[in-house]
Amino acid sequence: MHIALVAIVVEDYDPAIEFFVDVLGFELAEDSPSVTNDGRPKRWVVVRPPEAQTGFLLARADGERQRALVGDQHAGRVGFFLRVDDFDAHYRRMRDAGVEFLGAPRTEPYGQVVVFRDIAGNKWDLLGPAA
Repeated sequence: MHIALVAIVVEDYDPAIEFFVDVLGFELAEDSPSVTNDGRPKRWVVVRPPEAQTGFLLARADGERQRALVGDQHAGRVGFFLRVDDFDAHYRRMRDAGVEFLGAPRTEPYGQVVVFRDIAGNKWDLLGPAA
């Protein structure tokens, strides 16, 4: 058993794909036309870190309730954790691509960490091995 997908509600598909693929280095696993339960067009968009089993379903906000939670899916807390082997390289690449970091990298007992926001505004930890 494993978790296959976690949904991230986004404003629109293409900017979210660009962020996750071009900025974070994820793979675009699927981008297929689909329809909502009431027949309106949408897309089934899945991104995932290279070689990962679990992916992220980029779900375009549908309606006021969903639009209200774009960027606040975890009520202001860090809700996603991206572990990388080369912390410094990922941090530099993301910083150079304009990712919003909420403070400077720091070393904790569990490794290197810095908080950043995704394109929707959700908080993530970028985590690396202890220095």
